[in-house]
Amino acid sequence: MNSYERIKGKIISMKKAGEIFTAAFREKNRIVFTNGCFDLLHRGHVYYLSKARDMGDLLVIGLNDDASVSAIKGPGRPVNDQRARAEVLGALSFVDYIIFFREQTPLELIKFLKPHILVKGDDYRKENIVGAPEVISWGGKVVTVPIFEGYSTSSMINKTS
Repeated sequence: MNSYERIKGKIISMKKAGEIFTAAFREKNRIVFTNGCFDLLHRGHVYYLSKARDMGDLLVIGLNDDASVSAIKGPGRPVNDQRARAEVLGALSFVDYIIFFREQTPLELIKFLKPHILVKGDDYRKENIVGAPEVISWGGKVVTVPIFEGYSTSSMINKTS
């Protein structure tokens, strides 16, 4: 398998996730989950995702599909389509799996995967993080990672406008 096929192999369906993340698998591996649009990957994303991965055995990213990005971010977004965003994320060595979701929040995906650790940037308050009560209810942790000030996709887009 060449490098590009390995990148594409990190992009999995819910069905495939169900086959991978069995009870036995979960007993042996600490699953870290985060989510986002990741429209234009920047230094802040790389830092945040690498820190998230350091918290467990594998990092799963819930990636908003194109329709949900457009609904959340507005007209003209996403800049990159979901496949392109997923492949860029998949090129990062510390990203293990990427799963698209079309809802406005990843709550159903979180409940399906039952990660051990849910991670978001510290621009979120823990009590406002979608899925936090559920993760805590099965003994998991909710963690925030410091964000790099001045790094956001919106600010990058505004610089070029």
